[in-house]
Formats: sequence, C-alpha cells, structure tokens
Amino acid sequence: MSNIQPTSSFLSKIAKQETQALQRLVDYTNTNSLPEIWPLVAERFGNIVALHNPHTTPEVVITYTQLAKQIQQFATGLQALGIKEGDRISLIADNSPRWFIADQGIMTAGAIDAVRSSQAEKEELLFIVANSGSTALVVEDLKTFSRLRDRLDDLPVTLVIILSDEAPPQAETIKVLNYSQLIEIGASNTLVKVEHNPNTLATLIYTSGTTGKPKGVMLSHSNLMHQVRALGAVIQPEPGESVLSILPTWHSYERSGEYFLLSQGCTQVYTNLRSVKRDLREFKPHYMIAVPRLWESIYEGVQKQFREQPAKKQRLINFLLSNSEKYIQNQRIAQGLYLDNLNSSAVERLTASIKATALYPLHALGERLVYAKVREATGGQIKYVISGGGALPRHIDNFFEIVGVELLQGYGLTETSPVTNARRPWRNFRGSSGQPIPGTEVKIVDPETRKPLPAGERGLVLLKGPQVMQGYYHNPEATAKAIDPEGWFDSGDLGWVTPENDLVLTGRAKDTIVLSNGENIEPQPIEDACLRSPYIDQIMLVGQDQRSLGALIVPNLEALEKWAESQNLKLSLQDKDDSSSSQKIDLESKIIQDLFRQELNREVKNRPGYRADDRIGPFKLILESFSIENGLMTQTLKIRRHIVTERYHDIINGMFA
Repeated sequence: MSNIQPTSSFLSKIAKQETQALQRLVDYTNTNSLPEIWPLVAERFGNIVALHNPHTTPEVVITYTQLAKQIQQFATGLQALGIKEGDRISLIADNSPRWFIADQGIMTAGAIDAVRSSQAEKEELLFIVANSGSTALVVEDLKTFSRLRDRLDDLPVTLVIILSDEAPPQAETIKVLNYSQLIEIGASNTLVKVEHNPNTLATLIYTSGTTGKPKGVMLSHSNLMHQVRALGAVIQPEPGESVLSILPTWHSYERSGEYFLLSQGCTQVYTNLRSVKRDLREFKPHYMIAVPRLWESIYEGVQKQFREQPAKKQRLINFLLSNSEKYIQNQRIAQGLYLDNLNSSAVERLTASIKATALYPLHALGERLVYAKVREATGGQIKYVISGGGALPRHIDNFFEIVGVELLQGYGLTETSPVTNARRPWRNFRGSSGQPIPGTEVKIVDPETRKPLPAGERGLVLLKGPQVMQGYYHNPEATAKAIDPEGWFDSGDLGWVTPENDLVLTGRAKDTIVLSNGENIEPQPIEDACLRSPYIDQIMLVGQDQRSLGALIVPNLEALEKWAESQNLKLSLQDKDDSSSSQKIDLESKIIQDLFRQELNREVKNRPGYRADDRIGPFKLILESFSIENGLMTQTLKIRRHIVTERYHDIINGMFA
C-alpha cells in the first residue's frame, strides 16, 4: 500500500472491515460513468426525495424519479440545440438542485463541464471559458450572463442556458434560453444515448496555479466513479437518510460527497451560512460534509453559550469538560489511538484503561447535563460529520469527541477527485487524516532527494490511485511536475504515516495556503503586490489552516529610517528597553505597526482580483533576511517556505494564538 508496511494481520482486519462495509451498499462495480447511475437510483429509490432546497420560494423538492427525468430532459435539450459528444460547456453557478441537474445533464449529453462559482472574479471566469474552449455556457442567472456578455463575442460561445426562469434578453446574437425553455425542448425530443468510456474526460475543475492563472484539473469518469465506489468504505448511509449540504457544490470535495450519497438514495438538503444552525435543528441530518471553519464556528457558538451561564454553572461545565478530556485521552491510549504516544506498552494501556474507567462516571454526568444538549443543536441524529479541505485543530477534534459527535477527518486534493485518505468509524484516529481509501497508495519521500522515508519520519506526501487526475488541461509542463512517470502525484503536503498507515499531515511544501474555510490562496501574487511598498524588503505569507492570512515581513530598514526621520523619530532595533530618549522607537511599537498595517491593507486591496480572503491579518516584522546563505532561499532565489515555516514555527503560532 505504501513504502510503510503494516502487519499482514492488521491489513487483513482492515480489508475485512472495508469489505463488510461496502457489501451493505448499492454496488456500482459495473457502472462506467455517473450518468448511468441516475436511471438506476430512480428504479430503486423512485419516491424518496433526492434534492430539497427549503430556501427558495417556492421551496424545491425533487424525488429520484423526477431527478432522473430532469437530467435526461436537460441532456436531450442540449443535444437538440447542437451540443455534441466531447463539447466543453462552462457551468458557472452555485448551490442548487438545478446545478446538479445541469452538471449531470451535461455529462449525460456526452459533453464536459468546466465548473466555477458565479461569484468568482470576472477575469477568472472568462479565462476558464476561453481556456476550456467552451462553446456553450450554463450560468446562474441573467446577472451572471450580463457580467460576462461584453467579452463573449471574442469567444466561440454560441449557446447560453440560464438556470433561472428569467426571460432571456431580446435581440441577442447568441442563443439564450432559460431553464424551463431548455427542459421543454428536451421533453419534446429523444435522447441520443452516449456510451461513456471510463477514461474519457468528464469535468474540468479549475484551481489556482503558481503563476496566478487557474489550472484546469482533468477528471475522468473513472476518477469520479472511483469515489462513488470507494467512499462506502468510510460511511454506509441508508436510503432516505438526510445530508445537509453547505459547501460550494462545484468544489471537488462537496461534489464527490454528493455523488456518493445520492448514489445511495440519501436526501440532500441545501443550507447556507445564514441558515445552517436553524437547519441543523429543523432537518436533523444524519450526515454533513464541511471544512474545519464550520466546526470551529459551531464550537465557538457552544462556547459562547457556556460563557453566558451563571458563574457557578460555568465552573461546573468547565470541570466536566476537563474531566472528559482526560477520559478521552486515556481511552485513546487504551485503544492504541493516541497520537502523542503511539508506542504505549501493555502496562500503559492497562493503566489508561483503569483511569478511563475511574473518569467515566463524571463523563457520563457531563453527557447527561451538557453534551446531550449540545448534540440537540445539531438535530440530535448526526451519525457522522466529515471534515476536509484543511487540517482540523486539535481542540476541535477533542471537543466533538467529548460531546459524542463522530467527526471523521479526510484528506485529498482537487487533483485526486479529491479523497485519498479518511478516518473510519472503527478507527477514528484523532490527529490523523486516516488511512488510504480502497485502491489508494501513499508514499512519504524526502522533499529534496525523493527517496522513500521510513515510518514516522516526515517528508513529502506522494499519492497514487484510480482517483488521480489525468493532468492539467492544455498544460503538459505543469502535469509533468505534478505526476511522475510512475503515476505518483506530488501533493505538496508534508506529513508522515504511522506503522498502520494513518496519514498525519504537518504542513505544506508547496506554496498554496488553504485557510480553515477551505479557500485556496496562492501567496505569490499577494506577496508581489505587498513588495510594492517601499518599506517591505521581503515577505512570506503564512496561515495554513488558519482563519486568515498572516505574514512574516523583512522590513527595508533604509526606507524605514528615512520615514522615521521625517516623523522626527529614531529607530531603535536593539535597545528596546532603553527609554532614555522619547525619540526612540522599536519595530513592535504602535506607530511602526500602524505603518505596516496601512501599507499591507493598501497594496493588497489595490491588487487586481482582490478578494476578502486575500486580506492579511496578523504580521510579524523580522530582521533576518531570507537568503541562500542561511538556507531560507533556493539557488534560484525562491523562498523555501517550509524551511522558513519551521524556523519561525513559534512566532507563527504566536501570531495566530
């Protein structure tokens, strides 16, 4: 399975558990593509509600029979309007049942969709349309179409479908129809069935590249079907069970989760950040897929309620939580699932088991007085919540275990469709991202030499399996950098594996920063913008798995000294404690901090394509320059981000504390 070799008895046990799990699900072994699924689920789950959006007027409720029919009509309508097998269609829209119908209608027609949010920057959307060679667009609404219209004449787009029922504009040179018009055309024509080859391209998902230009990740029908077949090794939903959907539906993480859960007859309920807490209570979901930031938000909401209690009750709650944290820690040690002590002896495990037994009565009291009420806020029927898109903070992992909400952390990238690893209910190894899902291999190598490393040693995470992308669209150079001749994909992540193949992530080797809300930030363009400031000599963004970006800044001391002179101030870099002159200031002083805050805010906001997530939060001024000599830069003068992150580990942690 990897360069780490778990014991044969352990692998046998895992294989047996996964086989038993998969046997409880609808089998799609002989299904070549996603479009083949929906007629099958219509036969099996016809009257079960597939998609439910309670936040529209009127609210939308679609059964599996209706879903299969609308997908077919959408596909037939496209074919009747001239869409042919292999055509590319840009799907620019957000979460809704119609997005799902459009996505699967496009594939059913034999076309390939290039997907992105309607909220994305205009230039990014136009790049996707152009780069993908799209001849048709499916857009959220007239507003989205209007944003792009003035540049479409330069592109080969001849057809636009609006997912709303707004009246299409008159006197258009491009053919424009709304959703109902397309469905009506589909209903009066016959679908030309397309035989999907598993290895043909299904979709393009664009992700940020090192130059700031998006890269089109090519996912085949085989890539996507691997997820449908393999995710049952993690959870085994029952038909009619509900899942609350909040992540962008075009994102690979949410998308594969939806494909899998809907293939098993679940009911998907759409929610949003404004309504999620109410919807959890009202719709009582069994499953939810989200990024760490959502779990942090729920945690913070609970903590806020705790702080609003009378002082005496607060003390009781804190006492119970503290006891329960000790209880779960000893439980983990006893089960051999404690990351800080993987090699515990039989005596240590026995001792931990005894301690856990002693702590259990107070934990049970906490369950009765506090934890059951916390679960009520999630609807009280949660079986599993799935976390991905970033590392899960340890205190969040601990909290959900204490209150009895089973949280399963997963791992993967857009380029891997995305799931490669996930914690299992029978091995929920907190602190890890779990073991590989079926068919997947993980290898840890030295970042410089690419030689395999032994168990427990940190290195670069390489991934291999049926879910690894075909490559980047029209970008063979980037593809060759990402996937080696043996098929190993360079994740850009640093980590290590346990002797039993649990993946533990420790940071990023590549540049991309993933915030706790799941947003991917490419630091280079933002850093380049900040370097326009005369006071910034070097800068490196940080913030992996944090709520916002942060920055390590090497100031331009010469420019800073001139500024200080203009302010009748004298820079003091060494003798901060010398207060003999009121003219002396240091780099931590408010006036210097305010100057750099002003510079950062201005340069970042003036950058083309500015987004709120680009804002730099905490920063730290440091006097050591990044150089080849101190090992912080490569021979080509690129910052060695993972080395800088290691060297300034404590400072970075302090910035976000």
